[in-house]
This record gives sequence, C-alpha cells and structure tokens, in this order.
Amino acid sequence: MSTSSRFVRERIGRDNPLFSMSRVTIETAFYGNNVVPVVSPSEAYKLAKNSAGTIVTDLPVYKPEKAGLDSDSKVLLFNDGAVTGRCASARRIVGEPGVNETEYGAKLREAVYKTRNRKMYHAQAYIGLDRDFMVKAHLLVPETHENLIYNWLLNFQPINEFYNEMYESSERCENEGDIFVFSDPEWHHPDHPLGLSFFDPEHNCAAILGMRYFGEFKKGTLTLAWGCANRHGFAACHGGQKRYNLQDRKFVVGFFGLSGSGKSTLTHAKHNGKYDVTVLHDDAFVISSSDGSSVALEPSYFDKTSDYPLNSEDNKFLLSVQNVGATQDDEGRIVIVTEDIRNGNGRAIKSKIWSPNRVDKFDEPVEAIIWLMKDPSIPPVVKVNDPVLASVMGATLATKRTSAERLAPGVDPNALVIEPYANPFRTYPLSDDFNRFLELFTHRGINCYIFNTGHFGEKKVPKELTLQILESIVENRAEFLPWEPFEELEIMFIEGFLPDLSDESYKKLLRERLVDRYNFLRSREVERGGFDRLPQEAVESISSLMKIVE
Repeated sequence: MSTSSRFVRERIGRDNPLFSMSRVTIETAFYGNNVVPVVSPSEAYKLAKNSAGTIVTDLPVYKPEKAGLDSDSKVLLFNDGAVTGRCASARRIVGEPGVNETEYGAKLREAVYKTRNRKMYHAQAYIGLDRDFMVKAHLLVPETHENLIYNWLLNFQPINEFYNEMYESSERCENEGDIFVFSDPEWHHPDHPLGLSFFDPEHNCAAILGMRYFGEFKKGTLTLAWGCANRHGFAACHGGQKRYNLQDRKFVVGFFGLSGSGKSTLTHAKHNGKYDVTVLHDDAFVISSSDGSSVALEPSYFDKTSDYPLNSEDNKFLLSVQNVGATQDDEGRIVIVTEDIRNGNGRAIKSKIWSPNRVDKFDEPVEAIIWLMKDPSIPPVVKVNDPVLASVMGATLATKRTSAERLAPGVDPNALVIEPYANPFRTYPLSDDFNRFLELFTHRGINCYIFNTGHFGEKKVPKELTLQILESIVENRAEFLPWEPFEELEIMFIEGFLPDLSDESYKKLLRERLVDRYNFLRSREVERGGFDRLPQEAVESISSLMKIVE
C-alpha cells in the first residue's frame, strides 16, 4: 500500500477526511520559504558533520555506500544533555479524553510561527520496506539540529530509485495521507515542562516540541505508521522477528518485549552457528491478518551501546552514535566510550548489514509468538494453549522500566509495570491489538509462549537457559507438562525453576501478579474514558486463573 501526497483540487477542502486542523497546521509548515530539502543521507551527513557540537570520530563507516553515504564517511557522535530517554508523559493524542484539538491547534500554530526566522530542514523517507506496506513520511527539523535529520534518514528508508519503484507499484490507499512530523527541540511552554509530543493519528501527523532525544523522533514516526497499519489489517508489532531455515521446514518466531527484555538479543542470537537464520527486524514490523506474512518497517537498528565495548566486533557496523563518551586511543584517534559510563541508555544506529542474513519481508506465516516478561511469579517458560488467554497475556505483558524511558517526578523506576503488547506507542484502542492477536492465535494456529527473562522469585533466569528453551522449541523437541491445576498452561521441567503452589509464599506472589493483571484490565474500563476497554472474555480469562489460586 502507499499513501497520498497530492490531491486534485476538487478534493482539497473540509469534505476530505484526510484533512484536520492539526494536519493542515503541521503540513503547511513544510512549504515555507525558510524550508530547505535534504534529499539524501550523504547530504544530511555533511550537515550533521558541520553542526555545532558534533564529534567526528576516527571510526570509519563500514561499506558506507550501503547506507547512501560517501566513501570517506566517519561515525558521527552527538550528545544530548540531561535527557537521554523518551518521555511517555509528554504524549498527547487527539481522540483521547482531555485532549482538546482547538487548544492544541493554537499551540501548534504558535510553534510553527516561532520557527519562521530559522532555517528548517525537510527530509522524506519510507516506513515499511515492501509494497505490501509502505508509508511515505516527512520530517521538519530546525537548523542546529541536523543530527536529528541525519539519524532519521539512517533509521528509516531514504527515498531512492529502487524503493521509489516499489512504492509506485504498490496499491494506492486513497484514505491515508503521508506522515508529517513537525519539530522544534527548543520550544518551551509552561503547560509542558517535559516537552510535548502531539499526535493526530487518524490524520497521520505529529509535532515533537521541546524534545531532542532521537528516540522520540524514531518512535514518534513509528507511532503513526503502526496506527496506519492497524487500520489496514495488520498487527502492529514492537518486537523482533526471525526465521529458522531448518532442513525440513522454516520456523518463524516473533519476540515481544520492551527495551532490556532480551528482544534484540534473542532476535540476533547466532546460536553458535547451529542454524541458518534470517532476520526480519528487532524492533518494528507488522503482521498481515490475512496471510500471516510480515514486513519490516526499518532498514537499520537503533541499539543500546551498553553491552558493546569499543573493541566489540559489532561496533564495526556503527553509522552514528548518541549519548556516549569520547576519548583518544594510543595513536591519538578519536573513539567512543560506551558501556553507559557517561549516562544510561547510550545508543547507536547500526547498519542493516549488521545482521548478515536480513530480509525485508517474510512470506512464510509466523508460527510462534513469545511474550518477554520480567515477572518473578512466572517460570522461565510457559506455553499458553488458550487463544483468548494468549492474547490477554500479551495485553498484560509485565516488565520493569528501563533507562530508555524518561519518567515524570514521583514515578518509581523499580515498580513492576504492565505495557500491553510491549508497545507504549499505541494511538488506537487496545481492543484493536487484542483482536488482531486473538485472530492470529485462533485462525492461524500460532503457538504462544511466555519467556521470563528476569527473575523467578529471587533467582535470575540466565540468558543461556532462555536460549536453550528457544532452541528446543525451534527443533520441535520441547517437552511441556501441564501446569496443574491450570488447564490452559504448560511448563517445562527445569531444575531449580519449578513453581510450587504448595508453597504459600509463592502462591501469594502468583496471586498478587494475577490480581495486578486483573486490576489493570478493569482499570481500562474507566481510565481515558474507557478508550482501552477490552472484551469481557479477556477479564474473565484472568479471573478464572485467580480463582484457582485462591
């Protein structure tokens, strides 16, 4: 599918559902005489290289032509100040209770007006890498913030001849306009001390104001693309997906988890060369409800640098780096200092070729979905055999907050939190995701597993154990036993990690976690005016488990 950029004059007006107050205000800013187009990553590189505060390291970009860069390109480093993570509390979404579009329309108009004396850069890219799902996106960024344009073009698919032909040959979706994102990182407003990320999802537009962390721009753009996918028969996936090319079959598995859950680790795990593996992506893709195929939304990878010391082979594939240190090596060359010494959540954009067996689409339908959680009441692996409960467990995915999120004052960073389907970037009702995944589990026969990648009680689940469990599932040799007295759940016999319901302290912990899930689902019935209410069968599936452990 493709989106609409231009309209016959008869369709330009209030009767066209693609236009709204927010959409018209934001898109209009892109046509000012202070706007300069940035048409390629190589052009954006030159701008970012010369932008105040940029550090040009002595690390060469590996195979730069693959990313649309010149042969002498170096890894660029740009650091933010105090803020090095996303801020969920700054999001405002048209259609949600308390978001008055007229009020925010005035704020948007004022924000655009105040950029009139500044040079603004306009970049374009595609979100979605196959003709089955492609959306054209536009970003507008003020001068002095060139690294945002550069990183955005590295993260998404820049416009080029190959993808232009693919886009033009895809089916035109007449009721979807291009994505437009306006930004001003230097914006200030007393109503929004943490900044403002404003979304009008039905009209594919956003404004990111008072925020300069690149993750806001990446996830802000994906927010709109995922909403578009949801409207057109796709499950929006904040996760990773890979295909095991076995001798007798192909096995496609998706991993869903927040930053720090092991999503990227499992997606890129090489298993010591045991398998021929193909990767789709480790962060953003969509699954077709009609045939179970999947499309990646981004070519590159926005990865943490904390686990990659300077000499790590993975750093060979760096394109740009954010929020890490710099120093000189023994030959006087400027290099990066990773491992989160400067601050938490150091990040890098890595080339698509980091994953050697990478494709943009899986024609083969997904066979397994794994919810990655950090919940001490859950054994290392649980198989969920009931489709409703499988989707509910995704809707009540439990984890702990990470350094990738900027928290409002008073929020406990150590509290267990529930993030439905590991996707805090949803702009549509939660029931849409619930029904999409329920459809996949019911009609496509997808198997559902929960992997606990945190602690079971006080005992850490080692990464090696998680990989062993995954390999047994892939090879179809996993032995699951009924988790009595639950009819819908099965577990593996793993010494030291067996749940014991005769242990009153464990039984109490398990019940508390189920109550957390139940209360979360019930809270959706009233919070945000019931915007995220789930069907009663979802609540009842958790309630039935609670009754068993009473």
